[in-house]
Amino acid sequence: MDFCEIKLEKISIFLMSVVLLCTFISCDSLFNKKEGKIPVARVGETYLYKEDLKELLLTNMSKEDSTSLVNNYINNWAYKQLLLSKAKINLPEEKLEYFEQLVSNYRTDLYTGAYKEALVLQSHDTAITRAQLTEFYEREKENFKLKERIIQLRFVELPTQYLDKDLVANKLRNFKEADKRYLDSISVQFRKVNFNDSIWVSAFRVMEEIAPLTTENQDKYLKKSQFFELQDSLGVYLGKVNDMLEINDIAPLTYIEPTIKQLLLNRRKLDYMKKLEVEVMDEAIKEKEFEVYEQGN
Repeated sequence: MDFCEIKLEKISIFLMSVVLLCTFISCDSLFNKKEGKIPVARVGETYLYKEDLKELLLTNMSKEDSTSLVNNYINNWAYKQLLLSKAKINLPEEKLEYFEQLVSNYRTDLYTGAYKEALVLQSHDTAITRAQLTEFYEREKENFKLKERIIQLRFVELPTQYLDKDLVANKLRNFKEADKRYLDSISVQFRKVNFNDSIWVSAFRVMEEIAPLTTENQDKYLKKSQFFELQDSLGVYLGKVNDMLEINDIAPLTYIEPTIKQLLLNRRKLDYMKKLEVEVMDEAIKEKEFEVYEQGN
């Protein structure tokens, strides 16, 4: 769909928040006296209205609390208006012009940013195929070297007085189908459990889960095909390391898949934004909404 055919109502949710933000940029435009509204305070020609206080009041608030809250809000509002008025009088003209330009730029950025985001969401394809992930990974894999150890591990944490610890250890070490079914059937007795040893996790995450493992002793226990048993005052930890990769090894695709997907989506978004810029300019020139006049020397 051509972006010019996208109706404004499709982005009303985005622009609503932008409009609210932008109206607060200019105090005059928000608080100038309006017919039919009940004013509650005035500073110069700027008014605060009763309806501007609605969001402050909660249904379960006492009369005393609501009165105090409203009075504080009015006083803070008045103080800001008075400061603003004095600033406009006392600041140098060039400083005021500079601030007005900042406000104008900010308003423009809010509106255009929300509109562009709406167009991207409307037209942006967020589907990344397995083939695209794999192709990018194979091409760029040298850029995905690990900055930390990662591990494939299965483990359980048992209560300190668990009676069948040796049986659980034997089942966890062998881990054939019958062993898996048995461990699954009694897993409610374990304090912690992880049987999915095909998932890569960082060594630091493992140490967070298994308290007796530390940076000082990890080399002893975290080795490929290593089975370990550790204990502290809280429990007994049984673990079997399925595989391990070291710092500077190439990260496996499954470990960095979310990162690659985000990279591809960001690139796709940038490409779309470049295309959008060209289309907007071409359309404006075609409809004679945009012209550049020759500049005299």
